[in-house]
Amino acid sequence: MLAGLGLVALCAMGVPSAASREQEQRYFDWGSPAFPPDEYATRQTALGAALRADGGGVFLTPAAAGLSDGFTFRQLDTFWYLTGLEVPDAVLAIDADRQHTTLYAPMRDARFENRSRRNDFPGRPLQSDPSLGSRSAISTVQPIGQLSADLRAWNQARRVVRVDSGAPGPLSLRPSSRAPVASLSPLNQFVDWLQQAFPSVRLQSAYQAVAQVRMVKSAREIAVIRRATRLGVDGIAHAAAFVTDGVDERTLEAEYEAFCKRGGAQRLPFASIIKSGPNSLWPWRILATHYDRRNRQLKNGELVIFDVGCEVDGYVSDTGRTLPVSGTFTPRQRFILTMEVKVADALIAALGPGVTLRQAQQAGLAVIPDEARPFMETGLYFGHHIGLSSGDPSLDDQPLAPGMVITVEPWYYNHVEQIAVFTEDDILITREGRENLTGHIARSPEGLEAIMRSRR
Repeated sequence: MLAGLGLVALCAMGVPSAASREQEQRYFDWGSPAFPPDEYATRQTALGAALRADGGGVFLTPAAAGLSDGFTFRQLDTFWYLTGLEVPDAVLAIDADRQHTTLYAPMRDARFENRSRRNDFPGRPLQSDPSLGSRSAISTVQPIGQLSADLRAWNQARRVVRVDSGAPGPLSLRPSSRAPVASLSPLNQFVDWLQQAFPSVRLQSAYQAVAQVRMVKSAREIAVIRRATRLGVDGIAHAAAFVTDGVDERTLEAEYEAFCKRGGAQRLPFASIIKSGPNSLWPWRILATHYDRRNRQLKNGELVIFDVGCEVDGYVSDTGRTLPVSGTFTPRQRFILTMEVKVADALIAALGPGVTLRQAQQAGLAVIPDEARPFMETGLYFGHHIGLSSGDPSLDDQPLAPGMVITVEPWYYNHVEQIAVFTEDDILITREGRENLTGHIARSPEGLEAIMRSRR
């Protein structure tokens, strides 16, 4: 983050000429927030209230650096959630005690500047563009350089500065590794800059407040998530037509991803996980350790697992199904998948307003047969919150409330019998109980076989 701020602050872009000013691009010539200003005002107000209930202070959240590295720029989730802006190298501040929001932004967008190619890079003002604040419900837009001055004032006044630590517990993000090779997230880098530039700053985590606000989706958010989940499962049904003996996993990835993009998905929330036979027995972290491991040819008698998602207007789906390569499950495969779906059904049935995820976990654990327990992944609740990411903030002991969207995904990995099955659904918590947003695609062995017959 510090490097990104420095790039903008120190870039010798010069003063635009009269001719170049005529060609200048405005931020909203290129895009607009996904929602109207009142949506962001509601979010900012809600976070301010949650912060005041937790002690108040000034909340800071950084934007992503401007570089896209060949891919379309993707803003950091919390900054995007609160502003709807894809502004790079910026910081949003919410003064919870005064309920005042400030965007610290670069004067100009360095990505639109190239002194040797002015016709191709016409420039784009940021901080001086009044629409940045009005379109995102931000009270004040300041130059990024003003952030240091304001931090000195807050520090002198002994005010608490809060950041989203990304995980429950106390804030402890100062890089401690002395290893020669290490990776820092933008948040780590931002916090490290804060601690080095202002050693006495009273830094505290705002994760709990951020999670409380982001866990409950608005009606507008839910509408977008519905589109993403529908597109994601329809993509699995489409790719099922290509599941056959001899096809390779990458071909199935291509079919699924092309379907999602043709349907309006701008990008994927994570690399598609489509794994067959021996590959199906290993988690993604293991399979992805080698460049070309995830491209084997399917064989009759095997199973192929889809653990996939798509992203629509920043919101994601995350869904899984298990298909037989031959089109028909063996009796043993059918038995195990039926058992795993029964566990998923018990978990889903237990979800509803007022229930904690730990309570739902017990409902799933209760229906796992003793002989299957060594092979079942029994995490907290076999799933996670989704929204802007496939790992949205979560407070596991907080009762569920209408508007929350979580996945249910019991895993079965049996290395003894060389069988793995996986089913994942996206569940919306409603006032009446729950709604399976991905339930319109079959989950049972019989239903999945019917899908394959209809698509061949």
